[in-house]
Amino acid sequence: MQFERLSTVVPEGDAPTRARVLRVIAEQGPRTAADLAAALDLTPAGVRRHLDHLVEAGTLESVEQRTLPGTRGRGRPARAFRLTQAGRDQLDNQYDDLATQALRFLRDSGGDEAVLAFARQRVEFIERDYATVVAERPELSPAEALAEVLTRGGYAAGVQQLPIGEQLCQQHCPVSHVAHEFPQLCEAETEAFSRVLGSHVQRLATIAHGDGVCTTCIPQIPRKKDGASA
Repeated sequence: MQFERLSTVVPEGDAPTRARVLRVIAEQGPRTAADLAAALDLTPAGVRRHLDHLVEAGTLESVEQRTLPGTRGRGRPARAFRLTQAGRDQLDNQYDDLATQALRFLRDSGGDEAVLAFARQRVEFIERDYATVVAERPELSPAEALAEVLTRGGYAAGVQQLPIGEQLCQQHCPVSHVAHEFPQLCEAETEAFSRVLGSHVQRLATIAHGDGVCTTCIPQIPRKKDGASA
């Protein structure tokens, strides 16, 4: 296994730093060596040493950093580092197997509807915390408020602007392995997104099914002012 290989080659003093590198990338998405050096207060040479080991171990991979047209300078394009599936595995909850077994038992004894009922109960925090974030951060768009709720819940979410609205991007999913077998977990999340936003949303990709990021398209949602629709 790749993780066993990693544990045999990482000096004890390096392991915590490399865990921090993985965590930053999991929470913030692909990052360049310069980004990571600044975030972790490391020298560029120091962070590159850790990145080289993580790439060799198979937990990270480097890709060309995307830039806006006309903004790329001279020289070689910057490389960003992102998690591989093995890297996601390393960060996933150690109780995945137990959770999967429990849901299999629930499905066998109560059927798929019982699993969906559990999944809906699990994401109740989305509606509960959304109201809190909206009250605390009224300057946020509905999608941005939802991203903040998800980030607090461990999903490392952000928002990208689209011509027709916004796209919610979740860089990490704490239940991706379990959701691969039980899509009701993703279904319940999508339902909760639609309820808090008061709009139909469309899930475009999920980590649980092998995509790098969970993405959800959110059509333009009118802001409300003084309790009335804009």
